[in-house]
Amino acid sequence: MNPFSKIKQISLLTGDVFVLYASLLITLLLRYGKFFYFQLITFHLEPFTIMFVVWVIVFYIAGLYDLKSLKNNLEFQKSFLYAIIFNLIISFLFFYTVPYFEITPKTNLILFSIIFAVINFLWRRGFNAILGETGTTTKIMIVGSNDTAGEIINHINNNPQLGYQVKFWMKEGLSDKEFEHLSQIILSNDISTIVIPAHLKKDYESAKLIYKTLVLGIEVVDLSTFYESVFKKVPLAELEEVWFLENLSQRHKIYDLIKEPIERISALILFAILSPLFLLITILIKTTSKGPAVFKQTRVGQKEENFTIYKFRTMYEDAEKDGPQWANYFSDKRATPIGKILRKTHLDELLQLVNVIKGDASFIGPRPERPEFVADLRKQVPYYELRLLVKPGITGWAQINFRYGASVEDTYEKVQHDIYYIKNKSVILDAEILLKTLKFLLTNHS
Repeated sequence: MNPFSKIKQISLLTGDVFVLYASLLITLLLRYGKFFYFQLITFHLEPFTIMFVVWVIVFYIAGLYDLKSLKNNLEFQKSFLYAIIFNLIISFLFFYTVPYFEITPKTNLILFSIIFAVINFLWRRGFNAILGETGTTTKIMIVGSNDTAGEIINHINNNPQLGYQVKFWMKEGLSDKEFEHLSQIILSNDISTIVIPAHLKKDYESAKLIYKTLVLGIEVVDLSTFYESVFKKVPLAELEEVWFLENLSQRHKIYDLIKEPIERISALILFAILSPLFLLITILIKTTSKGPAVFKQTRVGQKEENFTIYKFRTMYEDAEKDGPQWANYFSDKRATPIGKILRKTHLDELLQLVNVIKGDASFIGPRPERPEFVADLRKQVPYYELRLLVKPGITGWAQINFRYGASVEDTYEKVQHDIYYIKNKSVILDAEILLKTLKFLLTNHS
């Protein structure tokens, strides 16, 4: 939606790569002084270049290329520090465990990390102050007043680094006395984008007035599309059935056809690799509480077909003697001591690899719910059944962007993310979800 947003991210990445190589050069100059020569650079270039790729990936996982992180606040500082420490640990493992490279640069690596951390931190603070929090912005007009419009405006005002500025808010929509002077307002406020509710496009008079603004080079976007681009989720309150016919019908069939066999083979390989860990978890569960080590439960999958989900048991055997309950995932009194550890580390979820192997689930997709809850949620959450168009997943867009759902309100929020994923799923989006899932596993927050 906003071209300057991509420019900001590319500029940030380019600057980081420059600082990486500049820091390496400074490190070699400081370490070897007059003995510094060209062959020394080439000797370090290949292994450090491979290491730099890993560093950039870690920065991405840490969220340091997300537009919302382009602020000089405590959250940015914490993410930056964690990324540097994690990269340093990976680098030591890289140089001291991979026999292909002939160097083990302990002193150089520590010196490089310090130099890079200082220069890159200053570079990013400057970037955030000049281009992140200010910089070139897309000036927009919002027509209409409802909760969705209010949410967009508040978010844009609190996050200038997104690259948008609300120059005019025509709250009354069609009945606003300023609506007839649309062109004058656009010119006087240097507006480049108008955000309108979908129903205004269907109104003859308003459509005619908006049409006249096209000669001014104005982009006209409906409220739901703009909301989706800003929040990376779809606003259920703004959608009508025709939206789903236009956006979800007969999409991604080829991708799904290729994805399934790759996932099932990958899950089988992962299961074989992790089998010693599974055996250890089984022993710990069996020796610390009564009951089976493997927890089986009926869940609703694709096309509303029930399937059995497999997880390591984290609760006491009689935890649901009073009937099904929403799980408070991180503070559930029904969880065993070992179960609390498994939940916190998410190791209990790994046994769902069996569901991927069987074809009941995918690595990525909406979280599967129990039939008892689905029956109620379908009545209370609009368009809930659409998340059943795809296979459920071990992880997913909703799981990494929203807390563990434990209520109808939480489910409403997660469905907005699930439908965004169903509409936009691709190799790139799946890769992003997997990388952010890795971050969540390492830091326990998204």
